[in-house]
Amino acid sequence: DKGEPCWPDGVVGSLTHCTGYRGAVVGRTEAVRSVGIDAEPHDVLPDGVLNAISLPEERHEMAALPAGLHWDRILFCAKEATYKAWFPLTKRWLGFEDAHIVFDLDPPDGGTTGVFVSKILIDGQALDGPPLTALRGRWSVERGLVLTAIVL
Repeated sequence: DKGEPCWPDGVVGSLTHCTGYRGAVVGRTEAVRSVGIDAEPHDVLPDGVLNAISLPEERHEMAALPAGLHWDRILFCAKEATYKAWFPLTKRWLGFEDAHIVFDLDPPDGGTTGVFVSKILIDGQALDGPPLTALRGRWSVERGLVLTAIVL
């Protein structure tokens, strides 16, 4: 009822789609606790969206990141992947303001890939297993797309 995919017992997964791209990832629960993926066009977000989806600290930190990438869209993508990994484990809403995303770049590739940490700012109690306090993921910009993924 929340729009999430229904996976068979023993399977976790995540779906994403945007114009020109469809993606899915699945894993077995004995190896993977949860996954979240997102894909978006590598374009600037529409006016007003960045302020709606980001924390002031995130906007400040993004201003210090290298030019040439649409960090606003990468942030949006990272927040979407965070929610997709979060929800199956908690069955609770995670608003854009409930996770603080911090980015880092992979140095040798020219700055189009890297890692991010989603610091959870609300009670991260999961239905089963340890609480979710920080989710680590990867991001990439390639072929006109932003791709993000979290594997727990």
